[in-house]
Amino acid sequence: MPRVKVSVIVPVYNTGKYVDECAPSLLGQSLPADEYEVIYVDDGSTDDTLSRLEKIAAGHPNVQVHTQPNSGWPGAPRNLGMRHARGEYIQFVDHDDTLGSEALERLYEHAKRNDADVVLGKMSSTMVRPRRLFRHTVDSCTIENDELTQSMSPHKMFRRAFVEEHGLRFPEGPWILEDLAFVSAAYLKAERISILADYPVYYWMKRDDGGNNTQHRFNPRHGFWPNTRTIVRQIKDGTSASDDIDALQNRLLHRLYHVEILSRTREPEILREDPEEQRQRFAAAREVAVEEFPAAVRDGLPAVSRLRAELLERGDFDGAVALAERVREVKVRSEVGELSWEDGLLVADVTLDLLREDGEPLVLVERAGKHWLDPELIAGVPGTEDGWEVPDPFRRAYAELIVKDRDREDWWYPEGDLNVRLKSLGDGRSQVIASGRLRLDPERLAGGRPLERGVHDVWAYVQLLGVDRMVRVTTRDSGTGSPAADPALTGGRLALPYWTVKGQLALDVDQRLRRLGPDTAPAAAQNTARGKRSIPLPYIVTTPTAAPARVKVTVATLSVQADLLPTPEGTTAYLRLPARLKLPSGRHPVNLPKTAKPLAYAVVRDGTVLRVEGPAYEAGGGRRFLDAVVDSRQVRRVRGKLGR
Repeated sequence: MPRVKVSVIVPVYNTGKYVDECAPSLLGQSLPADEYEVIYVDDGSTDDTLSRLEKIAAGHPNVQVHTQPNSGWPGAPRNLGMRHARGEYIQFVDHDDTLGSEALERLYEHAKRNDADVVLGKMSSTMVRPRRLFRHTVDSCTIENDELTQSMSPHKMFRRAFVEEHGLRFPEGPWILEDLAFVSAAYLKAERISILADYPVYYWMKRDDGGNNTQHRFNPRHGFWPNTRTIVRQIKDGTSASDDIDALQNRLLHRLYHVEILSRTREPEILREDPEEQRQRFAAAREVAVEEFPAAVRDGLPAVSRLRAELLERGDFDGAVALAERVREVKVRSEVGELSWEDGLLVADVTLDLLREDGEPLVLVERAGKHWLDPELIAGVPGTEDGWEVPDPFRRAYAELIVKDRDREDWWYPEGDLNVRLKSLGDGRSQVIASGRLRLDPERLAGGRPLERGVHDVWAYVQLLGVDRMVRVTTRDSGTGSPAADPALTGGRLALPYWTVKGQLALDVDQRLRRLGPDTAPAAAQNTARGKRSIPLPYIVTTPTAAPARVKVTVATLSVQADLLPTPEGTTAYLRLPARLKLPSGRHPVNLPKTAKPLAYAVVRDGTVLRVEGPAYEAGGGRRFLDAVVDSRQVRRVRGKLGR
């Protein structure tokens, strides 16, 4: 009997239909069914969840169902599932999420190859923004890679022997932040941690009833503040204290301070919630910040975040509200240079910067050899009458481009980096900007594989001066719905760059929404044929090398492979059909898949391709007739008169 490689543990409670939606992704894994098990633990459901689970288990020998009295939280069911697990590795899945079809196989192979204690798999989500942690696959790292704290959910693969050796368990009962407690303990103990970033492993999607919305995770009644203290102390116990703002302990605590503490002081929360309730949250956050977090954590924050922390620890609620109102209006501007195709990649220069509410750049002012935060941003914020110094304009600053698959919610990082720098505006004023080169490769962007058919939107994530935004990549001159660059043929599929109705840069691969037409391609070229069976294509074609590329076309009703022969200048290519086709004599349209309008016509006689003509050579009935009749001396004389 094959050994169980992976145990998938799924806590459930009153899940209803979401059990049936999740189950196919768990049961349809590429890993053989006898090499993994699915362990459902029902936490005392009062609806039909248990009967749904028993029905699933009855039809699948690798599924087991366990029940327990209601505990009110996922921790106890997960712990029970671990006690029943037989797998070499454990993978936690929530009942309303799904796995990629190759998730378990890929995660397990990555874990075994690298002898990993913990494996983080790439997550696709409508709940949280993309995490740069998953930009590259990593064979081995440790907690020293503090980017790990970008992913603190339990939806990971853990070596079972590692979990048992260190007695790792979830807190039980209504214990909010139970995932942070378990995962941070695992990170601190793990000798080898691996990251799988080239395949979407886990799909964490917002439910249509909002039942798994992360906005509802903050609940002081479930011990939020005491639990935060517990996790802070766990990190302190596992690391060495230091006054260095870049020491490991301070870098790890930064995530807790930024997400769990400063969230109580910034937009949107401080402006959205009832003021009296938010004052209570603010006061509780201040108490934890002052008592649990070293000063080095606050000192290591970027400018705007450090000002928020100062207002919090002073207890200045009104000042925090005033700052939040100002920062809320800060926008990110993107500028995109001319888009073009180079060696199969869609390329353009991109620049991102911050603008104030009035549309003017958010600036730094130089005074006495130091940088100070834009006076217009902090005007009226208590404690900033003499300005707010910015000792390091690049503190935790970065920006990146992200391509999102609109249909699947998968997201990918194009090649290259955006560099953060200071741009002088004159008169002692400067601006922090991010700039670089977009290099979007439709054939390799999806983890080294071609992008799936569909629309792929280009986004940017910006974190400058402590202001973070996820924004659409647009430009001031982008027309709505208009082409952004010439179409291209990559990997035998049309790639159509365009500006969406919201002005966002997007790439339609294989004509998901866009079609090749008058607005996406110039008029057909004249038939300056490069040989009898080739024709210059009427739009830009990119190929990775000068060698012929293969492309699938349809001639009449026949699907065939054709050759693309790049021209010396590399901006266009010739389409060459096979010498013989099993078609009746005549003039037949040549189409790329899913294109309504022919890109050329093939003239065939007795199965031989005589030539390929462009659409500009739309033939009349007489010509079609001559192409169809048997060749003769009389026909040749007529052709000669017609210039044939």
